[in-house]
Amino acid sequence: MAKKSMIARERRRQKLVAKYAAKRAALRTILKDPEADFDAKMDAQAKLQQLPRDSCPIRVQNRCGLTGRPHGYYRKFGLGRNKLRELSMRGDVPGVTKASW
Repeated sequence: MAKKSMIARERRRQKLVAKYAAKRAALRTILKDPEADFDAKMDAQAKLQQLPRDSCPIRVQNRCGLTGRPHGYYRKFGLGRNKLRELSMRGDVPGVTKASW
């Protein structure tokens, strides 16, 4: 089980990403526009750097929905490998069966 503070930190980051997503996207389009003049690009770059650091989507880390474990995460299920194995062995995950050959 991950620390409660780490789980809370990730939730706070996810909220910041959602809050600043539109603003960040607008600034990125200005930076990528080949028609924009140099001053507009520099202004957009400065505004982008003034946004909160945790509002960048790269900083969000996927975690297990039950335990908060950051490694061994399966995106399809939203679970860590340990909990995915436990739940699939009990038959709680639909469509997942144990391999046998």
